[in-house]
Amino acid sequence: MKKSFFLIFLLLFIIIFIGLWNIVSGGYDKQSKTILLLKKIIPSNIAREVRDTIFFIPNLINRNKYLELQLTKFEQGLDGKLYFNKKNTDDKKYSYTLKNFFLPFPSLDTSLGWKSEKNYKRAHYLELVDEKILVISGEGETVYFTKNNIKKNQLSFKRLPNNLLSFLNTRGSELSSIRDLYYENDYIYISVLEAKNNKSYLNILRASKNFDKLNFEIFFENQEYIDGNFNLQTGGRITGYKPDEILFSVGFANDYKAPQNLNSIFGKIISINKDSKDFKIISTGHRNPQGLFFSKEKNLVINTEHGPMGGDEVNLNFINNDGKINNFGWPISSYGEPYPQQDKTFFDKNGYLKKSHTDFGFQEPLKYFIPSIGISEVTYSNNNLYVSSLRAESIYILELSSNYEIKNEKRLKFQSRIRDLKYISEDDVFLILFENIPALGVLEFN
Repeated sequence: MKKSFFLIFLLLFIIIFIGLWNIVSGGYDKQSKTILLLKKIIPSNIAREVRDTIFFIPNLINRNKYLELQLTKFEQGLDGKLYFNKKNTDDKKYSYTLKNFFLPFPSLDTSLGWKSEKNYKRAHYLELVDEKILVISGEGETVYFTKNNIKKNQLSFKRLPNNLLSFLNTRGSELSSIRDLYYENDYIYISVLEAKNNKSYLNILRASKNFDKLNFEIFFENQEYIDGNFNLQTGGRITGYKPDEILFSVGFANDYKAPQNLNSIFGKIISINKDSKDFKIISTGHRNPQGLFFSKEKNLVINTEHGPMGGDEVNLNFINNDGKINNFGWPISSYGEPYPQQDKTFFDKNGYLKKSHTDFGFQEPLKYFIPSIGISEVTYSNNNLYVSSLRAESIYILELSSNYEIKNEKRLKFQSRIRDLKYISEDDVFLILFENIPALGVLEFN
């Protein structure tokens, strides 16, 4: 009897140990239903207490490994050395090789959480510029390397001076964060959240391609401002569109009226004329568009956006010549829920967060995620969507049918948040901006 009791107790202890370890460790699979159930059952204060006592040694070991990796990154400077090379053959259809190289930028501090202003300057972006790869840090530093170096054991970065911070200073403003990096027709574009007089403005700067120095100037200046020097719901992605236009995503900046107001730029995807700087609205009803892609062949705008608590979306917008502006519903329609700290009566009173989109005249998302994956950049190739994520540390491959329905899904799980993603068709590789170390990943399907 005592032996049976002991075995049952031991089994329960192991189950709880594994569950709590997954909850309090930094690398758990946040899309796991088991873990989410355990998080509901086990109070957060108990989980934290367990983390600080029972798991002190395992956490310390993991922390030491992380610090050793950071030290190696620091010592190698601009070498961009290869530190991870693995072939994954678990799935024959999606077998791949992943190589990770160090980036010479500050690392993310996961202990501070996603609301940290410090971490907001740890969002880095990459772009292909002819035969070079340009990378910008969240603090505005620019470096580059020759694209062919991804086939070697180090990337060999070179620093590229720029005038970003000094230019903002002449405007009496400061850099709050970088929101994207884009290159087209000998111009390098960056979207910046610019802080001035306790207000924030989401603008686009542009510099002529020059690998001696980048001299940025204002390309598109948004006249609407956000209260305060920091905001999470800004969007800010840039991508190509028509020969004389680019696309720009603008988040709703916590202004719940703006996404359904055609007189506001917030909560929209817009096109901007590269000569006149005039803009027009392409779609509305967006919350925080973190991914943006345009398929010229399909005349299709693809965007991904953060929901509230749940409800991250992948949206398709087929552009017609009838001038119709498609509306994706936020904040009236969303498959997400208010955060626990929010007043739910506010949403009920205003008729927000209804689950259906079509019932209220809006476009349904192609795909939504519950719980949220922390959706980020998206790219498209051969009827496949590649959707990256921060929170879930994954790339989701959505195979589309000829009528653009999802016929198959595959998830590739990594061990780091993914901030940016680019597909290089001529080399048939994906470049990934891993945020935690940070690192540049090269993903090649076998």
